[in-house]
Amino acid sequence: MSTKNLDRELAKIAPFMAPVGFLMSRRWGLKLFHSGTQRARGKHLKGAYNEERRIPSNHGGPDIRIRIFRPAHTDAPLPVLVYYHGGGYTVGCPEMALDTIQSFMTARPCVVVAPDYRKALTDPFPAGFNDCYDTLLWATEHAQEIGGRTDGVIIAGHSAGGGMTAAVTLKARDTGDAKIAFQMPIYPMIDDRQTSASSQLDKVPVWNSRTNQLGWASYLRHLHQTGQEVPVYAAPARNSDYSRFPPTITFVGDQEPFLDETVQYVNQLKEAGIPVRFKLFQGAFHGFDQIARKTKIGKAALDFTYDSYAAYYDEYCAT
Repeated sequence: MSTKNLDRELAKIAPFMAPVGFLMSRRWGLKLFHSGTQRARGKHLKGAYNEERRIPSNHGGPDIRIRIFRPAHTDAPLPVLVYYHGGGYTVGCPEMALDTIQSFMTARPCVVVAPDYRKALTDPFPAGFNDCYDTLLWATEHAQEIGGRTDGVIIAGHSAGGGMTAAVTLKARDTGDAKIAFQMPIYPMIDDRQTSASSQLDKVPVWNSRTNQLGWASYLRHLHQTGQEVPVYAAPARNSDYSRFPPTITFVGDQEPFLDETVQYVNQLKEAGIPVRFKLFQGAFHGFDQIARKTKIGKAALDFTYDSYAAYYDEYCAT
């Protein structure tokens, strides 16, 4: 592991992140990691309305477990935010992101719908993507029922959840099935080709070229086995048409594999005339804002996330 290019505070934390990268670069490690994340299932947000539901799949899959969160003591209809958790498409559950969900609701009140989409270790693409898209459609169709507004959904997610955000937004743009007020694909996992310079970073903490390769190999396993082309809904960086996208918020660190694909994504959106709020954090590894929340750079990233969310909320979700 190299720490010479990391932010000073993050460099002190980096050695402790070595076990994460080790586990996430091995299939047995992913299974172990995923098993650990499942301990969070069922946890509640204090001081908020919490609900768990099972909603039907539109694609012949099993019912999708979703969590619904809403600020307490609020009767007025609120914007709906669909949140997709991260985990390299292979691990995790929505309850892992309770702090993030709470921060969104605190910055600006919203109803959050978060699916426990199927993971690639057992169900490769398109299973997880279908679950995420079906959750968007359900949230749109049932917005009034859950105390939400019907005039535009916010979509957000980190890492693989950012990849799901970009993919779901792309399909919604193509089909017109749902109106997206704005999207927040934070340091998104969107390019399976792994041909950029940053995708070759193999000595960075948390997520590196080896973990990235295993994540994509797991997610696209069925496509590779059957010799199918990788569609844009599996890897949104393959998309070439960025017209009619919703306003976008994202950031990325310069010491992680997703740097180049995030920057390219942002540039393509800007070239298409899409409003974008973007920030590059120097010396930051993958997930630093979640892992190192109390560092100066971690706080700066969190401030950028929720200040940008609040600004777009006020601009694009105004009553």
